[in-house]
Amino acid sequence: MERCAAVDVHYPADGGARGAAVLTADATFAGAVEDLVATVDDVAPYEPGRFALRELPVLLAVLAGAGPLALVVVDGYVDLDPAGRPGLGAHLHAALGVPVIGVAKTAFRAATHAAPVLRGTATRPLLVTAAGMPRADAARLVAAMAGPHRLPDALRRVDALARGRTP
Repeated sequence: MERCAAVDVHYPADGGARGAAVLTADATFAGAVEDLVATVDDVAPYEPGRFALRELPVLLAVLAGAGPLALVVVDGYVDLDPAGRPGLGAHLHAALGVPVIGVAKTAFRAATHAAPVLRGTATRPLLVTAAGMPRADAARLVAAMAGPHRLPDALRRVDALARGRTP
């Protein structure tokens, strides 16, 4: 069974970081197969433009227990501009060697290439970028992901897990 993962990171007020992954057997994330959570005590400080250096080690820690993956969906951008300036998703793609889809909730001014995806009754689109697959295919996958809301259920679930909440 090829697994897909949705991932997110949260930074608790008391320090460190908590990474979470929701694993499923298909790209629609119709049903979670397994939830993973990892805590990393020592994280890099926030530096504008270097977000990936802070989050990547946490995501790699949580995905260490995932087994082989066919696809990863990350909350954020894969690349930050049409020229391909790497964002978190690009670094994750380079580290794992699997397709990565970035799903951003807010616009990043330089990311004019991101594909807008409207879900549910939302009037504000999600912004989709990708590495290892065409952006248009990634946008179709995000549109088809399980859940009736703007944000797919898997991304809502992984956000709750990363924050230490029960989804």
